[in-house]
Amino acid sequence: MQITIQTTPEDHRIARLAAFAIGLSVMEAVIPSPLPGIKPGLANIVTLLVLERFGLRAAVWVSLLRVVAGSLILGTFLSPSFALSFSGAAASLAALALARHLPRSWFGAISLSIIAAFVHIAGQMAVVYLWLIPHAGILYLAPIFAAAALLFGTVNGLITAKLLAEGANPVPARTPLPQP
Repeated sequence: MQITIQTTPEDHRIARLAAFAIGLSVMEAVIPSPLPGIKPGLANIVTLLVLERFGLRAAVWVSLLRVVAGSLILGTFLSPSFALSFSGAAASLAALALARHLPRSWFGAISLSIIAAFVHIAGQMAVVYLWLIPHAGILYLAPIFAAAALLFGTVNGLITAKLLAEGANPVPARTPLPQP
């Protein structure tokens, strides 16, 4: 018995984008961090690009595939690290879904990236408090995490805005020469 899975061009696009996001996540995992949980979140650039170009459904798929596959590659699947990554991704996706309804003239890639970064870290801190360290002392770390979210959210938003601007005006394709 042979199982055949029908795929669409959208499935292939999501797989390619998720693979790119997974690669960025794995690459980022080897960067030393001064404090656990503070990372640049480079894969979030891919999520923001997908959200803008292909919509929320595709962004959710790319983000969740990144979290699950990245944790399988790094050996953290179903660990506390996975729970933190998943909760942050889910919270930021929910915030992005709501924030997409804000006025586009005020809320572009940079502000959406900052919102996602703050909600991501808030989701992670909620899981830390509710599951791992149920002590109010973790709130002393909130200013450090908020500063990191602002910094990396801004940088990732600037990169996303630049990539979107470049993609908005692609170089026109050359017209083929007439065949004799």
